Amino acid sequence: MNNTRNQRLNQVSEATLVIGIDIAKKTHYACAVDDRGLELCKPFSVKQSSIGFQQFYDNLQELLNTHQKREILIGFEPTGHYWMNLAAFLTTKEIRFVMVNPMHVNRSKELDDNLQTKNDQKDARVIAKLITNGYFSYTRQLDGIEAELRQGSSIRWGLKKDLVKVKNRIIRWLDRYFPEFQIAFKDLGQNACAMLKHTPLPIDLLEKDVDDLVALYREKENLKYPAKRKIEKAKKAAEYSIGLTEGTTMARIEINLLIAQYELLQAQLENVSEQLKEKAKELTDYHHLLSVPGIGEETIIDLLAETGSLSHYHHPRQLIKLAGLTLRENSSGERKGQKQISKRGRRKLRALLYRAVLPLIRNNKAFFDLYQYYLTRMDNPLKKKEALVVLCSKMLKIFHGLCRHHVNFDGEQMRRDLVILHS
Repeated sequence: MNNTRNQRLNQVSEATLVIGIDIAKKTHYACAVDDRGLELCKPFSVKQSSIGFQQFYDNLQELLNTHQKREILIGFEPTGHYWMNLAAFLTTKEIRFVMVNPMHVNRSKELDDNLQTKNDQKDARVIAKLITNGYFSYTRQLDGIEAELRQGSSIRWGLKKDLVKVKNRIIRWLDRYFPEFQIAFKDLGQNACAMLKHTPLPIDLLEKDVDDLVALYREKENLKYPAKRKIEKAKKAAEYSIGLTEGTTMARIEINLLIAQYELLQAQLENVSEQLKEKAKELTDYHHLLSVPGIGEETIIDLLAETGSLSHYHHPRQLIKLAGLTLRENSSGERKGQKQISKRGRRKLRALLYRAVLPLIRNNKAFFDLYQYYLTRMDNPLKKKEALVVLCSKMLKIFHGLCRHHVNFDGEQMRRDLVILHS
């Protein structure tokens, strides 16, 4: 089924029982209407449980028989993660379900009663009537490797956020007790963590000579080659440190806890990343995208986690819209407004593409030349940021072509296909 307006409208016929559901954490509310939007019963509750889902299914069968309908179409907003269990249940019962844009629901609430009233029953009614008018979209349930990548990528993002939080707490600790530490260590590598675990305060470094410190870190942390020069720098910086000297007992406990959390998160992140890489290798898209110079493995994995296999999309415009990179215009009469991207899409995907395009330009000659063309063309040259956004869309188009046609990237072929690069 294509997501065109006419075809969406054709999904709702006289034989269709339309159910709008307002999703909540514990109790959903459902409203049943026919193809014209006439309510067939009062909105009723659906408990988020096995018994509640079964009662909901029984109610649907009763409504089908009472109103002589032959098929069911259910729609709801993708509210957080609470809809997923219901969607899985509907899949097992082979009942069709669609998604309604939360913004459409929010802006349609006053059409019925011209009031700003908001409650679960009203939201369910609004969702049901939006479905009858074709204002819905189909969702593709990820399964197999794609589902694993989506879940794994979410875990990795969470670990990265936690890692940043712990790192910021370590920096805060250093600012108080050993501000000069960063003179010797610019980041939290093995040597820096070893020092913070066993000799975190300036006074600890002053009590031992450099050779003793090297031996300590080698013994306690199994460091084959402790960074002697950096240890000397840290010891020298400790001589004129302005760090706090009170509350040091609890300060030692705090930094030990923070370093333990930091190392645990690092290990978990490496483990998840390795497993994600092994899963991604099972997709043919991964190998085609890896052939593009300037695109790293982590970027490819996160991209496939957000979109699924690119070969499932019929046209690259679907990917561009998914990322919120479609252009919107605000013009009236003789006034021509400036076009901007809609940002109606997956924020994480859009951010991923923007971060990926920068190394792509530096390491891929074909994309670099295309970037320079957008900046220097005679007709409507773009600003740097505008050119990067345009390249994000172009990148998605090329990625889609590689995966749909099962070919690897060829810079010369890209130049031949883009007339602007050799005109």
